[in-house]
Formats: sequence, structure tokens, C-alpha cells
Amino acid sequence: MLHIFIAILLSAITLTAHADLLDTVKARGVLIVGIGPDNPPYARRNKNQTFSGYDIDFASLIAKKIGVNLQVVDLNPNERISSVKSGKIDVLVAAFTKTPEREREVSCSLGYFVAAQKALSRKGRYHSPESLANARLGTSKGSTGESVSRKMYPNANILTFTDTPHAIEALEQGNIDAVMHDEPALAAALNKMKNKAQYEISNFVNTTEILAIAVKLGETRLMNLVNESLIDSEKNGEAAQIFNRWFGPDTNTAFPRTFRING
Repeated sequence: MLHIFIAILLSAITLTAHADLLDTVKARGVLIVGIGPDNPPYARRNKNQTFSGYDIDFASLIAKKIGVNLQVVDLNPNERISSVKSGKIDVLVAAFTKTPEREREVSCSLGYFVAAQKALSRKGRYHSPESLANARLGTSKGSTGESVSRKMYPNANILTFTDTPHAIEALEQGNIDAVMHDEPALAAALNKMKNKAQYEISNFVNTTEILAIAVKLGETRLMNLVNESLIDSEKNGEAAQIFNRWFGPDTNTAFPRTFRING
């Protein structure tokens, strides 16, 4: 009888050891994905309180691959890493730039978007990175725009905002000189500005960003599935379709697709 009890106990321990986040998601029937809702065209909140955008489409692909429903949680940029680590969300799909520093805190997927980080300012004001040296620069708090700006422009006055729309508002009001972000997001913001003819996106590039999907460190099975979803979407054409939906020539954020998702 004792042998049977020990066998049952060992079996339970083995099952617990093998249980991971992917098993939890499948058992729950829902994938909880963190997004940045005020960062179109990556993600935006619709009037009916649903979300749409480039990130949402990729989140849907992952949920479909797992065979579960999708639940979206909107996050502030500075909450993204902590939400992954704490288990508040299962997966982060929020225009998240892959960096060596971040990969020490969370596991990052293959890149699913590549873009240059630039500056949005009044026309004719800034012609080179050096010209921003003493400027008042606005960025989203916790973003790579903030970290890159602090590194490249140590003498600049860096002001952080909860999201890009608030930074744009500060620019229009004259409280900052430029907004630092990736080019597609700046293009989307510029298109909505009341006096957009007075503003421009810089020709110079501060850095090139690879956007990745993040999960908790150690969740190898879930990350493998995320990467499989990305590779499959490239092979079957879905990745290109999603790109054209949000960045194609007929959109307000037209942007050439100069990358492929490679395994």
C-alpha cells in the first residue's frame, strides 16, 4: 500500500514539474496578452472598447495557434516588463523593442517588425542627431525612446509621458521640441496633428529597433510556439498581409516592408 502511495505522489510531483505556462493557458482556454492601446497603428482602442492594430493581429495568430480565445489587457509602457514577470499577462505584444538588457528580464521572440527610431519636430528645426543635443525631448515613459534619448543626448532635457498622444500634445503646445519614437508611430501621430504641415519626421536615424514578443523567462514551450506562429505567418503570407493592412500604401502610415521574419 505504501508503494502505491509513493508511486501516486511521485506521479503528482512529475506532473507538477512539467506543468508550465502553456499548459495553464490551454487549461484556461484564454491567452492573456498585454498591449499598448494608445500606440497606433500597432494598437488602438476602438469606440466599442475593442482593440485593433498590427500587434492585435499577431496576438490573434498566437491564440489561434494555441487553440484558445484571446483576452487583451492594456498596459502603460513602463508596466510591460513587470506585467510579464509577475504573471499578470501571459504574452506581451506591445511594440516592444528587443535589447540585451531586456532579454535579461524577459524572453524575447524573433523580430516581427523592424523600424528606425526618429524625431518628430517643427519643420526645418533639426537636421542631424547633433542638433538635438540640448533640446527638450519627449518620450513615452519606459520606452526605448527614453533610454536611447538619455544615452545619445545626455545634455538634453528628457520629458517622459504616459503615451505618445500626450507627448504630441506637449509638442503642439510648445512644451517640448521633439518627440522621439519609431517612425511608423510618428507617422501615425503626424497624420492626426491639426497643423501637420508645420511638422516633419527627421531624415536621420537614432537607432534601428527590432520589435519582439515577450514571455516570462523559462517558459520555453510557450516561446517556441510564439516563434512557430511568427515563422508560419511569414511562410503562408499572413505576416505580409497584416503589414499591408496597417502600413501598406493605402494607409495613413505607409511604410515599406524591408524585413522578413526569419527563424
